[in-house]
Amino acid sequence: ADLHPDRVRYYCERRDPDFDAKMHDVLVVYEQLSFRFCEDGALLPWEGDGPEVHVVSVDEKPGIQAVSPTGPDLRPEPGVQGGAVLRDYEYRRLGTVSLIAGIDLQDGTVEGIVRDRHRSREFVELLAALDAKYPEGHVIRLVLDNHSIHRSRETNAWLDAHPGRFEMVFTPTHGSWLNVIEGFFGKMSRQMLRGIRVGSKQELVDRIGRYLEEVNADAVPHRWSWDIDPPGDGGEDAA
Repeated sequence: ADLHPDRVRYYCERRDPDFDAKMHDVLVVYEQLSFRFCEDGALLPWEGDGPEVHVVSVDEKPGIQAVSPTGPDLRPEPGVQGGAVLRDYEYRRLGTVSLIAGIDLQDGTVEGIVRDRHRSREFVELLAALDAKYPEGHVIRLVLDNHSIHRSRETNAWLDAHPGRFEMVFTPTHGSWLNVIEGFFGKMSRQMLRGIRVGSKQELVDRIGRYLEEVNADAVPHRWSWDIDPPGDGGEDAA
């Protein structure tokens, strides 16, 4: 038999019976958001009948490793083409941190906190930061996955104490790819986390904070190429 056990491809089974309906709800949020922008990409003033709505994509990036070098990096020699930084293959693990963040899909700014763990109390801490960020009376619509901390007793108690302030739109199970912040986390990993070496865990926390400051200084909205109609009904595939 022409078998290749070394070749493995993965797929994601749709275990959520309401996958399509929940995906539709998320895409409706993105579609409504697209109406807030004019043809040149500028954000239009709010003209709705009710309170202004801010759409924020929220998630956690756990297990960011603080790795310390055992020896100094060696720079390439001047004039050598194709030179590379030489790095000792050994390293020391200093622990991990978690980034809990939300990206505003209107202006691209990111609100984030870095903590040792990502429990309900840390998620509530992010909610409090978002509550302080936006004007009183506005609605904060969160797009987020089904992590237990998003539905916990502690989280619900905090939300109940702030009635009408937050709206939760959950992605379907195994559908976190519908959450725009996943793309931001991927970009962050490529730009500043890949190959990073630090002298302490606090240095890693500080550098993540500085990265978020630089992102917010020149924020760019992250867009979703939404499509509610299935292929063949005149729409394009979601991107």
